Amino acid sequence: MFFRMIWGAFTRQKKKMLMISLTIALGASLATAMLNVMLDVGDKINQELKTYGANITVVPKETAALNNLYELEDGSDSTTKAYLLESELGQIKTIFWAFNIVDFAPFIDTQVTLADGSTAKMVGTWFNHHMDLPTGESLDAGVQSLRSWWDITSGAWLNEQNESGENACMVGVQLAKLHGYKVGDTLSASTQYGKKDLNIVGIFDAGGEEDDQIYTTLHTVQDLCDAKGYVSSIEVSALTTPDNELAAKAAKDPNSLTIAQYELWYCTAYVSSISYQIQEVITDSAASPVRQVAESEGAIMEKTELLMVLITILSLIGSALGITNLVTASVMERSQELGLMKAIGATDNSVTILILTEVMITAVIGGVIGYFMGFGFAQIIGHTVFNSAIEMKTMVIPLVAVLVALVTLVGSIPAINMLLRLRPAEVLHGR
Repeated sequence: MFFRMIWGAFTRQKKKMLMISLTIALGASLATAMLNVMLDVGDKINQELKTYGANITVVPKETAALNNLYELEDGSDSTTKAYLLESELGQIKTIFWAFNIVDFAPFIDTQVTLADGSTAKMVGTWFNHHMDLPTGESLDAGVQSLRSWWDITSGAWLNEQNESGENACMVGVQLAKLHGYKVGDTLSASTQYGKKDLNIVGIFDAGGEEDDQIYTTLHTVQDLCDAKGYVSSIEVSALTTPDNELAAKAAKDPNSLTIAQYELWYCTAYVSSISYQIQEVITDSAASPVRQVAESEGAIMEKTELLMVLITILSLIGSALGITNLVTASVMERSQELGLMKAIGATDNSVTILILTEVMITAVIGGVIGYFMGFGFAQIIGHTVFNSAIEMKTMVIPLVAVLVALVTLVGSIPAINMLLRLRPAEVLHGR
């Protein structure tokens, strides 16, 4: 009898049940889309931000100590000749958060004398360097991807994979303008340790101090400053989690953490924990976050997630209001039927269960439809904003189910209150 009454309600009020189901579906779809995007957007935003450079700098401890002593910025000139071992660069991809290391490149620089007697800064680095890692994997890394915002105004990126790459260089746009360098010209650079004749393969516009510099392969500069097998700094681009109080405390002194706090911090992709792990695998190194980049990433992440949460909440509030209106209207239309049920002995609880069962069945149908609609919306957002698909997160299914159930129950409260106040005698007499 109970199920016959439910079936009867669905057949008699098809349009209202359809509207309730549609209202729930719309709320569920927005909740599903926002939750899936929010849970998957972190890595995608980080990937987008990685196009703007490294967020960790690694230098020798001696250089870091001098920089701190004289309040110099990371990477500023120093008289120290401290170096890091080039042979240890692959160790960066062996840390606990190895898969979060997107890219990295070593650097070494020296002052060189040009053919006309003037001096310039020459930087040796990787461009598209291929290396085999200790883990058995291979990696292509370098400034070509680490500094992808550079505008190559003439020529092309230096290609290390070609044999001619070892005798090639790229020149900053300001230095090229000053000396009249063009692609194809030969640039002569010398130091007390030797001389190199390099073919200019590209002229770049970086929009900074790099525009007055010369970039060439790591080994070329190592030869010119007699530092074979060494590098002066490493820039690392890593996917990180926004900092919190634990990360801030650990950044000041990891030894101040309890064992449980240390394990949580070490096993979370904070920029400070990744920096700490890099220090563990690079001998006598000091790794520090590039704070402007790291803080910007955290702020963007937090604001994006807050926006997603607000959209989800507002969509669910809208759905609750819609359900309130529709269920209340349904109860009002069926007031004589419900009054008759009470008159012949039905209790408030049994009538309430009947109405809630009808609404929850409708909610299940709407929730299922809304989930698949929402996942479709998430893909549209992913491809439109990030040019990639949004991964389906299984944890979203129970979250959406709970939210749909809560919204449906909250939206039904006014109708239930009306139902409980319904007096059979007044209703049956048309009042």
